[in-house]
Amino acid sequence: MPRVLRAAFDAGMQRLADAPYGHGSTPVKADNDRREATVEGVVVRYYVSSAVLTVTVVRVVFV
Repeated sequence: MPRVLRAAFDAGMQRLADAPYGHGSTPVKADNDRREATVEGVVVRYYVSSAVLTVTVVRVVFV
């Protein structure tokens, strides 16, 4: 990933980490905690666990 895009992606991921249910994210199927978002053109799927305040990235697709 080019350096400029990586910096923008990292900033976008930080915003998403601060509010994992926002920023245009959508639930995957019927599970509200399994989310998908597009961050700087990169599709990110992740799971939100409020019990431990953790966002785990499951898959990042960059083509």
